[in-house]
Amino acid sequence: MSAVPAPDTGPDAGAVWHYGDPLGEQRAAADNAVVVDRSHRAVLALTGADRKTWLHSLTTQHVSGLADGVVTENLSLDGQGRVEDHWVQTELGGVTYLDTEPSRSEPLLTYLRRMVFWSDVAVEPADLAVLSLLGPRLGDREVLDALGLGSLPAQRTAVALPDGGFLRRLDADGTDRLELDLVVPRDRVQSWWRRLTDVGVRPAGVWTYEAHRVAALRPRLGVDTDERTIPHEVGWIGPAVHLDKGCYRGQETVARVHNLGKPPRMLVRLHLDGSIDRPTTGAQVLAGGRVVGRLGTVVDHVDEGPIALALLKRGLPADTELTVDGGPAVIDKDSMPPPDVAGAGRRAVEQLRGGTR
Repeated sequence: MSAVPAPDTGPDAGAVWHYGDPLGEQRAAADNAVVVDRSHRAVLALTGADRKTWLHSLTTQHVSGLADGVVTENLSLDGQGRVEDHWVQTELGGVTYLDTEPSRSEPLLTYLRRMVFWSDVAVEPADLAVLSLLGPRLGDREVLDALGLGSLPAQRTAVALPDGGFLRRLDADGTDRLELDLVVPRDRVQSWWRRLTDVGVRPAGVWTYEAHRVAALRPRLGVDTDERTIPHEVGWIGPAVHLDKGCYRGQETVARVHNLGKPPRMLVRLHLDGSIDRPTTGAQVLAGGRVVGRLGTVVDHVDEGPIALALLKRGLPADTELTVDGGPAVIDKDSMPPPDVAGAGRRAVEQLRGGTR
């Protein structure tokens, strides 16, 4: 196989983009099983008796009582409630693991260390690599044997591996496409790769993973978000933000938008014109010549063709005629968020206004 590197200017620089047949690799992810080397992701390990309560006080997710083996998502916000960091969090064996975008490794490490103060917490880089597995065949007996498992773990849980590291399951309830991550010592990556490919799991590049992610409407920090993004805009309320906790930086914005206002933007999936050059991340999305949003991840999908994630002005109708870099773009109606439902605070304000007329 000929490994084609990911673009040097993109967030996956240093990874394999594909192995010569990107659409075939995507088809295998949909119908069979593939393994994607995402070892360019950064992994941090938190230890110490206070690690869970300490992290709970800094972040948006309820993690103070996170049980062993639980996997969740979490955010760090700035003082105005804008997203600074997003990571996948795994609690296992007395250690809290965080894995995040390569570009956020040092900033996140620096921020967390700066916030330790007197707490019994240590934050260190972990020499672990992420291998992602996609496809319905992951539950087959030969694949489970290669993984050393009797059965797949439950969704959003992780199990320790005998040779170090852990395996976690990330697919959501109701999906027909399994998704697992092997988070393993870097010196074991090649042995795991051989073990999986020997039982027919096909190597695939990060192009396949990105197509899977965009189709699932899952945002990526720094690509589908910008410096103004708040959690409500990109669907992180619930998966990464717990609304029944308090006392973290940016909480006021989260509570205000939930109770009184509506997020100014929404994350949707767009279908692009396949006959012209692909637009790039950050390109302006126009409606009637006016800017109504920005483009995020752009990828060619084996079934959907060229698709992208975009942050658009909230309330924009699904049938709005859009253009990006001069080419047409169509909102995927299935990706539209549900209609806004006024929170208790907004209803109270509207009732008060109605009573003073």
